[in-house]
Formats: sequence, C-alpha cells, structure tokens
Amino acid sequence: WYQRRVRANGEEGAAAPAKKKKKKKKKNNAKPVQTDPPSIAIGDLFADGNYPEGEIQHYQDDNLWRMTSQEMKMKDYAFEEALRDARQAAEAHRTVRQYVQSWIAPGMKMIDICERLEDCSRKMVKENGLLAGLAFPTGCSLNHCAAHYTPNPGDKTVLQYDDVCKIDFGTHINGRIIDCAWTVHFNPKFDPLVNAAKAATNMGYQVRRD
Repeated sequence: WYQRRVRANGEEGAAAPAKKKKKKKKKNNAKPVQTDPPSIAIGDLFADGNYPEGEIQHYQDDNLWRMTSQEMKMKDYAFEEALRDARQAAEAHRTVRQYVQSWIAPGMKMIDICERLEDCSRKMVKENGLLAGLAFPTGCSLNHCAAHYTPNPGDKTVLQYDDVCKIDFGTHINGRIIDCAWTVHFNPKFDPLVNAAKAATNMGYQVRRD
C-alpha cells in the first residue's frame, strides 16, 4: 500500500510506503485465580497485601469499648503489619484445609496425608527459612488419641472408615502462627459426637467474646 508525497513546490515526489500503526497491547489487570490443586502462593494471589479478614467476632455489652475506644483503634492500627502477616497465614491455612477436605478418604496412609498437606502448605506460604513455613508437624490423631500424634517415616497406619481423625496443622508468616484443627469422620454414627464438639467450640467463642 502506497501513498503519494507532494513536495513544497507542488511537484509530486516518489511514492513512499505508509507507516503501519502498531496495535497497543491491552494490559491484563485481572487478578490471578487459585488453581486446583492450589499452586499459587497466597502472597502472589494477593499481591497488593490486602488479605481477606475472615470472620470477626465482635465484643458485646461491657466489653464493647474494646471495639469503639479510639485508643484501642490506634493500638490495632499500630499492629497492622502483624495483622497482615496473620491474615496471609490464615488465608494459606484456609486454602490448604479446603483442599485436604476435598480428597481425604479411607484407605490412605496417614503419612501420605500429612506429606501431601504439608507440600501444599509450603507452596501457599512460599516457604522461606524462618520467615515463612510450617508452624509445627501436622497432627493426625486417631480415635482415643486426642492430639499431637504425627507419623514418623515408615509408619504404615491407614485411615479407616470407622476412624475419627483430628487433623491439626499450622502456618506462619514472620512467626505469626495460625493454627486450626478439624475432625474427619466417614461413618454417620459419629455425627452427634462431632456436632457436640462444634457446639461446645462455638459456645466457648461466645463466652470469651462476652
């Protein structure tokens, strides 16, 4: 494609090639979305540092001043960096917990469950020495063992349909630890037991809050 160029004296000059306009690439401002299974570190998923706050339990009645006092608000502001670290660790924990709940099943070795869980945890916090990583070894206590059992190399214990298993693991960012445990069961006969434990936990939250 050519166009004619006219000189200042009115004479036509040689044909010159027209310049092609370069198309500007559109910037992709879309936020990344977590994969399945999870593979994107939480710090990369929320690059702006604004992590989800999660559920907030508000104080009530005589303790309401802890939420409304200007002095207490300023104290919270002073701890914003620590809260940001805790929220990042919490979002990593929540992501791993939901992932594990999607595949844990009878017939799996306890050590395989723990290793798969911990591999995902390391990715979510982007493990970095003492700055970010696992808060402690994963607990997977069965039945009469209430807590703090974790399998050693060579342990061949297998999760059974009639087991009641307590999964307990923690994540940390800059030493700010998030710890949470939940109960895994497959036989519905244990529903009343698990529901009673949930009700007791929620009542404990309410008493502490009030």
